[in-house]
Amino acid sequence: MAAKTLTIDGKQISAEAGTTVLQAAREAGIRIPTLCHLEGIMDIGACRLCLVEVKGTTKLLSACTTKVFEGMEVTTTSERLQKYRRMTLELLFAERNHVCAVCVANGHCELQSLAYEQGMDHVRYDYCFPKWGMDLTHPSLGMDHNRCILCTRCVRVCWYIEGAGTKNVAGRGGRSMVISDMNEPWGDSETCTSCGKCVMSCPTGALFSKGSTAGESERDRSKLEFIVNAREKKQWTV
Repeated sequence: MAAKTLTIDGKQISAEAGTTVLQAAREAGIRIPTLCHLEGIMDIGACRLCLVEVKGTTKLLSACTTKVFEGMEVTTTSERLQKYRRMTLELLFAERNHVCAVCVANGHCELQSLAYEQGMDHVRYDYCFPKWGMDLTHPSLGMDHNRCILCTRCVRVCWYIEGAGTKNVAGRGGRSMVISDMNEPWGDSETCTSCGKCVMSCPTGALFSKGSTAGESERDRSKLEFIVNAREKKQWTV
């Protein structure tokens, strides 16, 4: 494919046609914060943390879904972007019940890490304090809806890597939630293979292995990367 020449943060780089701004930036060693992005599965631009400025448009564009083009000029860090990223993080914390001190992912949470990185030391918005429950019906895995940020990484991994199609999103707006099958208890699911890939993909403590206590839920994504790389390189036949 033909290469495109573009500029990211004043650095001139080349990228293949069809490459996203996020991919091009990472290949050039330029970091753009993300939450819903996960290597190996399709991007949907849900979290809006990877917003960047592109010369020629006043809109902020998601780096994970915007394709590069010849002569493109991208800015990944600015006062405006910092403002929107911090606002997005604060809204995520306010929308549900994130109590880091007692979370299984404390110290291993991407949402928590990004909040530190973006200098978020308080939330300016009113907390919603929704009454979300937990699904502990699965014999070895659990789902805490209080900590879910609706990034849908678990849904996409379940559909496109495991191929089970157990996880989905139901509801609208702030009442949206990740469900199993037709909104059945996870433990009653006939499609779940208990592979644990959804837990590996989760950026927060929303999905966890039973028996984990505060700060113990580390995410090992090496298995997901191995599966994706093996498929792309056609090392397996299906």
